Amino acid sequence: MYIMKCSERDKFCDGSIIPYGKIELSPSAGILNYGQGIFEGLKAYRTKDGRIVLFRPEENAQRMKIGAERMCMPSPSINQFVNAIKQTVIANKRWIPSVGQGSLYIRPLLMGTGSVLGLTPTTEYTFLIFTTPVIKSYHKGPLNLVVKDGLYRAVSGCGGTGGIKSITNYSPAYKAGNEAREGGFSDVLYLDSATGKFIEEVSTCNIFVVKGNAISTPKAEGTILPGITRKSIIDIAVDMGYQVEERDIPVEELLQADEVFCTGTAVVVNPVFSVTYNKTKATYKTGSETVSQKMYETLIGIQTGHIDDTKEWTLQIN
Repeated sequence: MYIMKCSERDKFCDGSIIPYGKIELSPSAGILNYGQGIFEGLKAYRTKDGRIVLFRPEENAQRMKIGAERMCMPSPSINQFVNAIKQTVIANKRWIPSVGQGSLYIRPLLMGTGSVLGLTPTTEYTFLIFTTPVIKSYHKGPLNLVVKDGLYRAVSGCGGTGGIKSITNYSPAYKAGNEAREGGFSDVLYLDSATGKFIEEVSTCNIFVVKGNAISTPKAEGTILPGITRKSIIDIAVDMGYQVEERDIPVEELLQADEVFCTGTAVVVNPVFSVTYNKTKATYKTGSETVSQKMYETLIGIQTGHIDDTKEWTLQIN
């Protein structure tokens, strides 16, 4: 794993690769007491011709910088972030699955590791990266989602953290997620907290709605994470001739869609089979002739070298 430290008034200097293992933290560390931390997620892939590539790592670096500023933390520069990712992947390259069998998931963490008891930013910060091999997709097959009323992923209108990858955004979703799985669903689709009328995100991924030649996705403003896979799929869809809109989507419109799919680093492009809202269950197209399958095949094709990377999204590291 990779580790790099700095104090509150300094900049990060070059870190080092060390054996994967436990880390030592003070009981009064900012990350433990006040949740001062953010993370990222990206993958390394083997291509059909044997190369090892990353997918748009500079986007993750930029998103971490934005999140760090919101959480009052120093952050690595974009070059430092990308170089650290490269070093970590090269050190773990034996764990990268063969092409078509999966990828190497990369988890960068930025944490307040200095001691602090008052409600104030801490004085020492740690940037850490570890990896693990993963299969092709986080979920097995199309999703069955349930819309939850009264439980929200993020709150609008108060400068919240829904638009960054703060660690504090995720464990509050455990309760709704557990209830959904106990009810036979794959995951939860959250509505906006201001009106309870518009769809926002699934627990760990963005959502797209297809109707005819139009593809819509909620605007990534404030409460919705600006996903890098989301951003890429929007560009791919436009190139394919679809009319893409980023806008508020009423839950009633979702229930009338032809097709629904989710996107994210972990889920890649995952079709949705059904959405249940109150007592209404809507079902959608899935399978080989769907928009989501076209998007999936194109994205994976670029990442694994089966389709020319004309947008220069991949970065070779070996």
